[in-house]
Amino acid sequence: MSRWIAMALVALTLICACTRTSLPPIVEAKRVFVIVMENHSYEEALQGAYTAELEKQAGVATNYHAITHPSVPNYLAITSGQTWGISEDTYRALPPEDIGHQMTSADIRWRAYMEGLVPGRCFDSPKPFNGDHDPFAYYGGRCPSNAVPFSELSLDLQTTSTRFSWIGPDSCHDQHDCSTAAGDNWLRQTVGMITSSHAWRADAVLFITWDEDSGGADNRVLMLVLRPDVKHRVSAAEYDHYSLLATIEDILGVPRLANAATARPMNDLIG
Repeated sequence: MSRWIAMALVALTLICACTRTSLPPIVEAKRVFVIVMENHSYEEALQGAYTAELEKQAGVATNYHAITHPSVPNYLAITSGQTWGISEDTYRALPPEDIGHQMTSADIRWRAYMEGLVPGRCFDSPKPFNGDHDPFAYYGGRCPSNAVPFSELSLDLQTTSTRFSWIGPDSCHDQHDCSTAAGDNWLRQTVGMITSSHAWRADAVLFITWDEDSGGADNRVLMLVLRPDVKHRVSAAEYDHYSLLATIEDILGVPRLANAATARPMNDLIG
């Protein structure tokens, strides 16, 4: 009898092993950084010398697309999984159904570092700050305390307590109003600050993408994925901004919102 039991246990072990290897990889908890640039196609973004350099080192999604035009609905797609029927760059108070409120409810520390933001003034900080590019002020119709000036990022990088960091350059450094080179130089400084920090060494992932292309129907934009211990890799899988949200929510362990629920996460670029 013991022989048959042993044989059964071996068979069960083999079955379990096969089952495990057939499942998608489990995404372990990490610290997440997101940088969103503006209005450049895949090819246009790579005209920046530093961006082109990163593209040879990072994970690259070559078939990544924005959701629509213009900017605002894309920012909403990244942070809530839907565009809420908004089809222009306009402000409208929305229900508090976004990743920011998810993280707050789950006691996950997060911050949105907005360049040019005057504390508490998400709606009327002077230019080159652009409130349209601060999606977290839409949800609940108020300026969240988690939205802080970009200058606070350098101090926070000395710790690992902030699990999610949204980094919003101003309308010059995001390449909307200024040259590709201006934004590219800002990326060089900002990415360098992140990847040389204590927080980066704590198993982090950095996503860099563009909200939309320069008006094309294809709307293909660059998506770069940086990890401390993962070298260059390329994915031709079809992804979009909903995939980005799905990936982030899986990493943080919160439920997927709206269209992110059925989106394909970018596990091949982060594992």
